[in-house]
Amino acid sequence: MKEHVKVETEEHLNGKSKNTTSKIDAIKELIFGDNIQAYDSEFEALKIDILAKKEELQNLISAVESELLKNIDSLSTDVNIRITDLENSVNDKLENLDNKKIDRKLLSELFIKLGKNISE
Repeated sequence: MKEHVKVETEEHLNGKSKNTTSKIDAIKELIFGDNIQAYDSEFEALKIDILAKKEELQNLISAVESELLKNIDSLSTDVNIRITDLENSVNDKLENLDNKKIDRKLLSELFIKLGKNISE
């Protein structure tokens, strides 16, 4: 066994690996015969099918990615609109509060003047 490995190693080192490969091919042909061609064609068909499925999956992933980016953009726009609406609403409410405080101050001044007029 060790001598067999040594011979193969020496053949490989001497550039005779092609000869070894052809011997392996001949052995495979003897063992499997015509079946090897059927296996090769089945493997080739499987390889083509796998590549087609891979391309189909890549197309699907690309479509999903595009749709997600579009949805994210739409959501971002919607959120920005809502934030702007909320800011406007808060500003309006703050302005109304300021007006109510001013009205109270004005009202208190009017009561003071009224009180002075009554006492005179």
